[in-house]
Amino acid sequence: MIEKFENKIKDLEEEVLSLEKLLKIEEKKFKLKELEKKISEPDFWKNKDTNTIEELKSIKSEIEDIENLKQRINHLKEFLLIYDPSYENDINKEIENFNKNLEDLRTKILFSEKFDNSNCIVEINSGAGGIEACDWANMLFRMYCRWAEDKNFKIKVIEELKNEEAGLKNITFIVEGFRAYGFLKSEKGIHRLVRISPFDANKRRHTSFASVSVIPQIENDIDIEISPQDLKIETFRASGKGGQHVNRTDSAVRITHIPTGLVVSCQNERSQHQNKELALNILRSKLYELKEEERKKTLENIRGEKRKIEWGSQIRSYVLYPYLLVKDHRTGYETSSAWNVLDGKIDDFIFAYLRYIFSKKN
Repeated sequence: MIEKFENKIKDLEEEVLSLEKLLKIEEKKFKLKELEKKISEPDFWKNKDTNTIEELKSIKSEIEDIENLKQRINHLKEFLLIYDPSYENDINKEIENFNKNLEDLRTKILFSEKFDNSNCIVEINSGAGGIEACDWANMLFRMYCRWAEDKNFKIKVIEELKNEEAGLKNITFIVEGFRAYGFLKSEKGIHRLVRISPFDANKRRHTSFASVSVIPQIENDIDIEISPQDLKIETFRASGKGGQHVNRTDSAVRITHIPTGLVVSCQNERSQHQNKELALNILRSKLYELKEEERKKTLENIRGEKRKIEWGSQIRSYVLYPYLLVKDHRTGYETSSAWNVLDGKIDDFIFAYLRYIFSKKN
């Protein structure tokens, strides 16, 4: 029995060492000393660089997590030195708890970016292809709704434009839940569907595209200045759901940010004031995302990096004919359970992507 425990503890130790290497803990210990020295300087707190403080907290937390796991491994080893069969239940319980903590740390590592814990704003736009593309956009919306239901997340539709025959031309909605953005940032890009069209009398195979945009919902305390002079605010009659009051009055709001050309509409709240506030919140989030994209492009130009144009280069293909296959073209992860995926079972794709981007950064 003791040999079985020794092997389990050895495996756990190897996993901890692997995480330690992945996180570059030794390098971060040196970085931590530099940051601690920086914040101890008299002039630091006059300007109070919040980015430095957040970086220090993040690095310190990662180091402490790894050191805590290594210490617990040592305790388990010591336990085995005085092993007695009566200790078996206690050791099993400690190993079980250790595995849970290890899994928590793996998850924490994958959701370590600034807005990963936030709600998110999702936009789905149908591509070229008329009713086929609109139906595909509607299928994607249903997929995310099913996924959100499984997570006990809330979906709040902000604006939708339905196709006259079937499906959606576009839809904007908020997903409310812990780490909603951290999960769904994996979905940003072009999604491609291949199937026998239910709208084609000749039962021919069709390929449809839809784009998915995902941005974090930014809180009001984020420093994004919006000048009233830069806004064009229009009201119009809501065409979607919302009750008789909404449908009878011009309560829907469209806001255009003149310098950037960004347009945000909100029609599903019950009052014009509520629609305006929510539209401004979404605009603030889009402006922050635009600012971040510009910063990344600047860094890429400095480094000489090239970016793919997202439109037209699908991130994922969903094939329903002549075989069943869903494949992510970034990570290579694929499954033949296409109908389960379209029913919201997308976590395997999400975590494959999160592991992929983490490995690229490290």
